[in-house]
Amino acid sequence: MSAKHKMLVVDDEDDVEQLVRQKFRRQIREQEYEFIFAQNGVEALLKLKEHPDTDMVFSDINMPVMDGLTLLEKINELNPLLKTVIISAYSDMENIRLAMNRGAFDFICKPFDFEDFEHTLQKTLKTVKQIKDTLLAIQENNILKMYVDESVLQFMCRKEFETSLLANETVEASIVFVDICGFTAISEREPADVVVSLLNKYFDIIVREVIAESGYVDKFMGDAVLAVFRGENHLDRALKAALAINKGIQATEDTLSGHQTFHPKVSIGVNTGDVVSGNVGSATLRRFDFTVIGDVVNTAQRLQSAAKPGQILVNEATFEKAGGTFNMQKIGEVALKNKATPVMVYEVL
Repeated sequence: MSAKHKMLVVDDEDDVEQLVRQKFRRQIREQEYEFIFAQNGVEALLKLKEHPDTDMVFSDINMPVMDGLTLLEKINELNPLLKTVIISAYSDMENIRLAMNRGAFDFICKPFDFEDFEHTLQKTLKTVKQIKDTLLAIQENNILKMYVDESVLQFMCRKEFETSLLANETVEASIVFVDICGFTAISEREPADVVVSLLNKYFDIIVREVIAESGYVDKFMGDAVLAVFRGENHLDRALKAALAINKGIQATEDTLSGHQTFHPKVSIGVNTGDVVSGNVGSATLRRFDFTVIGDVVNTAQRLQSAAKPGQILVNEATFEKAGGTFNMQKIGEVALKNKATPVMVYEVL
């Protein structure tokens, strides 16, 4: 079991190691602290390579082979986040100031006042912990961004988020459902790594076009994507994205096992109107999906199911709202799943 905190002490005086071990014997015994010792800068750099998890460094200034000021520069090159506390005499204030200007975190003076030594150690470790926590938060945030859309993250950062987990709002939006045609058959005969690689490739094409038109991906569902467009001209942007996705996917070509050539296609349904936006899930489990629901969303999915490979379908209400901006062709009335009456459908050309 390793110690909670690891410190490197660099000093060419033989009694320093003995004094430090004596002063912190309880913390060493209880594995709260671990001290590593070196007698000059060159030896210290070797120790740091052997112990990359070192939390902080205490270093004398005047040492043979490599002095503390040179070591400080080397540490900053090796690990800019590693905190160094300089050790020197009161009379050497010029070098102490020079060390501080070169990035030393703090300094202590000889002969050691171990109460001050420990206070400085604890203060430095507190800063080190804050830096580590910040770096971890950044790393976690970057990972979270890979799984959660930016608009959802912005919502989560709102002050009232924690107290309004089940709150929702009705907003006007355009919904784009995209399904990669024939992909189920591929997943049944191709190796898993090939299937995932292809799927991610096609999803990336889809997502790029959604983002280019200021939309966001609500969710990935198997080999399908639900995208949402809100704000000014949301329907125009949704239709532009749908056309760009269709073109981008059809321009792709991949070789499968047995040297088979695969030209992917997508079927797309677009619908526009009022949707309910909010967190859907369980407060008990604290598991939610920030999503959109409602008849507009359901109809977009039904339109996608009715679309042939390479087709983009809209209903009559969406056709009318588009106002002739896009070239559309009437397909006729189509029976959509769970719809009581047939729906007039148009293809976006």
